[in-house]
Amino acid sequence: PPGRVLLEGAQGALLDIDHGTYPFVTSSTTTAGGAASGVGIGPTLIDEVIGVVKAYITRVGEGPLPTELPEAEAERLRQLGGEFGATTGRPRRPGWFDGSVARYAAGVNGLTGLAVTKLDVLDTFGTIRLSTGYELDGVPTASFPDSVADLARVRPVYERWAGWNADTTGCRTFGDLPISARRYLARIEEVCAAPIRFVGVGAARRETIALPTGAAA
Repeated sequence: PPGRVLLEGAQGALLDIDHGTYPFVTSSTTTAGGAASGVGIGPTLIDEVIGVVKAYITRVGEGPLPTELPEAEAERLRQLGGEFGATTGRPRRPGWFDGSVARYAAGVNGLTGLAVTKLDVLDTFGTIRLSTGYELDGVPTASFPDSVADLARVRPVYERWAGWNADTTGCRTFGDLPISARRYLARIEEVCAAPIRFVGVGAARRETIALPTGAAA
């Protein structure tokens, strides 16, 4: 009888050979389209595509990262979030949440929802920034740049959000989260134009909060 299958990708959308920030990409398809071709199922059999994003952004190795943190803040977030390669131990480059990247990834993947992980890593930050768009040569743009050269030249447009300064690892429902955290998530949902279906406040399974109706409901 027919069953249900969960497919999990291993790399981010911007590493995709066709849709990523070439030449800073991998050699394969990392977007949702690769799920169908990779396992041999028809694309119409895929019911949902959940995009997994951190409550901030990271990049490994070279390539533009418009919202990259200054080194002192980057090291703090890196230590709090354990942002080191699992195999190599290579430090990742952290930045504030980038709405332009997230919207682009949502488009090329056809996302039906988001899973926002590592919210707890931001628990002790007094102020949190969220980039809603870019400026290129002083001109605002909401779209993702067509070239990696332009991406390297953009300046992020930030919103500043008050941190919650509270431990979220014990939260088990959306309502348990501090109001500032809930507002931050609702804004991510709005910027990405995709409902948040899950929120991670730790590495354990019990530290995943399900949101059947999204963060803004």
